[in-house]
Amino acid sequence: MADMFEHAPQVWTAARLREALADLPDETPIHVGVADGPGDFDGYGEYVLVDAEPVEMDTDADGVTGTPHVQFTLFADARAGAYHLDVD
Repeated sequence: MADMFEHAPQVWTAARLREALADLPDETPIHVGVADGPGDFDGYGEYVLVDAEPVEMDTDADGVTGTPHVQFTLFADARAGAYHLDVD
């Protein structure tokens, strides 16, 4: 059986993101490094920010639908470049 561990990253707020971006020029592209596993950024995948919008999340618990809530979500896509078609 694999060892288990608790993973509790500190999720950024809008205020913290604004503070981090405050001094960047408006034309600066935003790159997103996605961890290869929980907390593992050694082999991260690099993506670019392409959209941001509120998304309604279902709070389905044990098959019982709870009250949906809205969370603001950033969407990332692969960086610009030439890629092989994914035919799966």
